[in-house]
Order: sequence, then structure tokens, then C-alpha cells
Amino acid sequence: MSKFLQKSLTAAAIVAALGTAGGAFAQELKSEKDKVSYMVGMDVGKGLSSIKDEIDMAVVIQALQASVKGEKTALTQEEALKVRQDFMTKLQAKRAAEEKVKAETNKKAGEDFLAKNKSKKGVTTTASGLQYEVIKAGTGPKPKDTDTVQVHYTGTLLDGTKFDSSVDRGEPATFPLKGVIPGWTEGLQQMPVGSKYKFYIPSNLAYGENGPGPIGPNAMLTFDVELIKIMPPAEAPKAAEAPKAEPAKAEKK
Repeated sequence: MSKFLQKSLTAAAIVAALGTAGGAFAQELKSEKDKVSYMVGMDVGKGLSSIKDEIDMAVVIQALQASVKGEKTALTQEEALKVRQDFMTKLQAKRAAEEKVKAETNKKAGEDFLAKNKSKKGVTTTASGLQYEVIKAGTGPKPKDTDTVQVHYTGTLLDGTKFDSSVDRGEPATFPLKGVIPGWTEGLQQMPVGSKYKFYIPSNLAYGENGPGPIGPNAMLTFDVELIKIMPPAEAPKAAEAPKAEPAKAEKK
């Protein structure tokens, strides 16, 4: 966090400086220096987006000019360090509060959905709270939790947003059942090879409060899953080659 903040605040000064001269090459980037400068501005602008509402660009410009000219700055280095530390603490507290609200909202939304969904025709609810629906019944064997399987899947959030899909990648995923989220470990053991199921996974059987990437904290997840085959023991080591985007266990943070 401190490195990001330091980079972002430095970047803000650079952007401010570029902004004063922006009109000179807004229409045409003639030289390599112009292009490099503009590229830096674009990159820095993206980095600033998360704190753009926390800074005053006019004040940033004042500090930049004073520092570049070697003039006396309004803050000493020690004072600036204290301001940085206080700001980091404030920003972290703000983001933690936002994540807490998001987690509570997601949890309630998931619970409400599952409470209604369990009465839907064809939906089975297990003792753990996992819900699944048989889309196509297979005739093969069911995997054990010690097996490695090959599947195709598409994962979506409660609002229908797709966050991952082996189908879109055009390559099935291979992984050990003990290496995925609990909802998958349990759900796949209900599936005969050749089946297609729909999983409705409550957050406690998914990623809990540590939702990675687009998956928010306490998010309920839906997966369309096709169990292609149970890997023979000799082929099981290939599980390590499974796509990183597969619905594996969230890293504990």
C-alpha cells in the first residue's frame, strides 16, 4: 500500500505538470519525447484513478514546482511523511468500511436468492446449503474427493455477470477435487461422468470474505458444470497444468 501511495502521489505531480503543457501536443504528438511523455501521462492517469477524489491538483502543482526549482516547500520531509502515514491510515479505514458494507450486502442478497431458489422445481439442497440442478444426467461413475477430474464450466455472479469460463477459453479444466472451493468438491461428487449440472453455491462454500478479482466478498456464485471425465491415476499429475483461472480455492489472506 505504501509503495502504491508513494507512486500515485508522485505520479499526480507528473500528471499535473503534463497537464499545464497538454495543449501543446493534444492534437499531434510530433516527437518521440512527446509520445513518451503522453504515454507516461496515460499510465499515470490510470494509477491515479483510485485516489483522484482525495487530491487537489492545483496544490500538487505548487509542490511540484517548488520541488523541481529546489525552493522551500510548505512541508518538511518529516511533515510530509506524517501526512502520508495519516492519509494511508484514513484510506485503508475507508476501504475497509466499504468492503464491510459490500460483504453484508452480498451475503444478504445471496441468502435471499437461495431461500427462494430452494423451492424451484428440480433444485436439490444439501445439508451444507449447496444447491444444484440436474441439466443433463450422465451415466458414468461419480468421482470421489480424492479424484482428479476434467470439466467444462461457466461461472456467473448473482447479477448474471460472467467472471470465468473454460468454455470461452476453448479448453476444459483439470484439477483435483480437494483443490477447489468446497461447493465444487461436494457438488462434483453428486455428478456421474457425462452430466451437466448447475451449482448454486453460498458464499461460505465459495470464497467467503476473500472473493478474488471480480468476485466480491461474501458473493454467492452460480456455475454451469459439465463433468467430462475422471482422470486415470497416470494422468492425474497433469492437473497442475490446469488454467489459473479455474475456480480453485481462494488463497487465504
